[in-house]
Amino acid sequence: MAEPDEIKKQQFLYPTSRYQGEFSPQNLAFNANLQEFAQRIGYICNLETGGKISPQQAYKDIKELWKMLKRSKAELLSEPNTPEPPESD
Repeated sequence: MAEPDEIKKQQFLYPTSRYQGEFSPQNLAFNANLQEFAQRIGYICNLETGGKISPQQAYKDIKELWKMLKRSKAELLSEPNTPEPPESD
């Protein structure tokens, strides 16, 4: 089990908000994925702004995260028998 200081560090580095919407396991899982997406976007933007990665690398990383979020939505929130629209880049 993680030490209390390690838990505090994780909570500081990776804060999460409580879910306030209509509860379902799928909604909760998607919300967690959405919060992680937003947090990682912030890190990428800060790295690019600080000159640690190029704008092209930031774009590539964000595009990949967006694709992952779209897959998550399709898997967790799509209505049964409702086809997903084709993915556009």
